[in-house]
Amino acid sequence: MKEKNYIRYRKLKAWGNKICFVLCRIFPVKKNRISVCTFEGKGGFGCNPKYIVEELHRRNEEYEFVWFVNDLQKEFPPYIKKVPNNLWSRAYWLSTSKIWIDNYRKPYGTCKRKGQYYVNTWHGAVGFKSIGLWRGDAFSKMAYLVSKNDSHMIDMVVVDSKWCEEVFPKGLVYSGPFLRVGSPRCDALYGDRLEYRERFRRKHGLKPGAKMVMFAPTFREGSVGGRRTVFSEVWSLDFQRLLHNLEQRFGGEWYLCLRVHPQLAAEMEEYKDESLQGRLIDASREDDMYEILAAMDAFVTDYSSAAMDASYTHMPVFIYADDIEKYVGDRGSMLWNLSVDSRKPVTNNKGMTFDMDIILPYPVAQNNEEMEENIINFDESLYLARMRQFEEEIELVFGGRGSGVTVDQIEKWIHS
Repeated sequence: MKEKNYIRYRKLKAWGNKICFVLCRIFPVKKNRISVCTFEGKGGFGCNPKYIVEELHRRNEEYEFVWFVNDLQKEFPPYIKKVPNNLWSRAYWLSTSKIWIDNYRKPYGTCKRKGQYYVNTWHGAVGFKSIGLWRGDAFSKMAYLVSKNDSHMIDMVVVDSKWCEEVFPKGLVYSGPFLRVGSPRCDALYGDRLEYRERFRRKHGLKPGAKMVMFAPTFREGSVGGRRTVFSEVWSLDFQRLLHNLEQRFGGEWYLCLRVHPQLAAEMEEYKDESLQGRLIDASREDDMYEILAAMDAFVTDYSSAAMDASYTHMPVFIYADDIEKYVGDRGSMLWNLSVDSRKPVTNNKGMTFDMDIILPYPVAQNNEEMEENIINFDESLYLARMRQFEEEIELVFGGRGSGVTVDQIEKWIHS
């Protein structure tokens, strides 16, 4: 009964929101105006939309960019206008923009006009976590209504693989066209990454030859003592041991770049680990993860889709998942058959990608002992062979042209 009443309330609120959009149709659509949002306004100048906007601006400085943010203190290039992410702001700016770009969902009640085009890039391509209808009972009716409303407005979803084209229709509750050109944010990872490597090391006062590993755990809506925290009682990975093992296996002096979810970034300011002695760099508040990721030499996560993105550079990727049973239970299902037996090959969930037979190329550990074994015994030639097979099976597109080809299509709409 509570759910039914809540849905009634949300539908009524959405109807009111829609009236605001309809009223704003007294203003004309500007052909050169492009409205952008990331992570429901919580994000800044990052993820896939950043690289699309940069390419659009490079081609034509007359394009007008409006970016919705919850925090107006976020920094953007001078050619982007920051606007508050509230109802009337969205109603006006979206109603007068020819193009919409988003990596998440539009609020329930948002409505699009004829002659406008909505590009969704989503915020993860090939990944671990089930989304949308794949979650089964864990996907609420309200979440379905929000997804359906948003997907009905989308004109194109940008993806990087056949995998996404199979998973996203149910995952996003979407039945429209895909543009398989590669993730725009992964353009920064393609080819020579020397510029990004040098820039990151200069910024943080490191020697040019310093080695970097990023640890980027995904966000889980749980709590410890009623509060989410970034400390070791949540993520049990021993950072000092991790760096020591990387030095033993790969040589050089290693540093840790920690990138937690934006919702936990504030808590990182409280984090101290004296044992690391200045070898920890917190990049959690940076809006764009991918230029930082391009500067890395290795990557560690639990269930973040950034693992796949990082691996396309063929840097070593390690999975540290110390709560597999609980996490799979909370999600309802996973895109991969993760097991509590770390020695067992991780295969794709055939119920979701039924015509693929894939083995996840990354070694999986559930504790620090297994993590050490995976690093010390890392076989580069075997890893690269598995990566090539993985990329072939998912029919990956990764060539540094994701943003360029996406902009080609956007410009066709602008000039239509």
